[in-house]
Amino acid sequence: MRYDLILYDLDGTIWDSIPTIMECFRHAYTEVLGTCERTDEDLMSYIGRPLVETFARHDEETARALLSSYLELNGKLLERDEIDLFDGVSEELNKIKDMGIPQGVVTSKRIVSAGVTLRHKHLDDFFDLYICKEDTDRHKPDPEPLLVAAKRLGITDMNRIIYIGDAVPDALCAKNAGCDFALVEWSQMDHAAVMAAAPAGSRIISRFTDVLE
Repeated sequence: MRYDLILYDLDGTIWDSIPTIMECFRHAYTEVLGTCERTDEDLMSYIGRPLVETFARHDEETARALLSSYLELNGKLLERDEIDLFDGVSEELNKIKDMGIPQGVVTSKRIVSAGVTLRHKHLDDFFDLYICKEDTDRHKPDPEPLLVAAKRLGITDMNRIIYIGDAVPDALCAKNAGCDFALVEWSQMDHAAVMAAAPAGSRIISRFTDVLE
């Protein structure tokens, strides 16, 4: 096998949560500031990074209020199980699991937020480890999340790991960590921009098992 570990982003990669994220962004700004003047392109460029970075341009009090408003609505939507998996995800993860290849999650989401949807979608049994926001001091695009994942499973050769994601922070994280990277074909991000940030040899995949071929 070329890889000892396959790691996945969650939002926009495993499940179709981008519309929900954008809804929560707009809601937070409208509730706190009365209007959302930030463009969709601007807000989407922060997807894949911790939420605090999205609101960091504001003063501390406003940033806290925006984060609180976002999390309140997002928590309600997650509990109602309003996020769908992308087609074929469960089947693909199961095929890789049957081959005995370790799989894991590396996300900037909080443990609680990630866990809600993982449980709703019955994905818990597929993954050997989870790296969430609370697990590292630095976050994507910094390489620390991927380096911590490798350390936890005792992998020292980062070339033996591939990270599958949908956004520029994912591609940069893999590049900075020395991992391989694959962009999911169903990404809603600008494919050219993601691939330009990705390490050499990265490719676009239409299914997770493509990385094994």
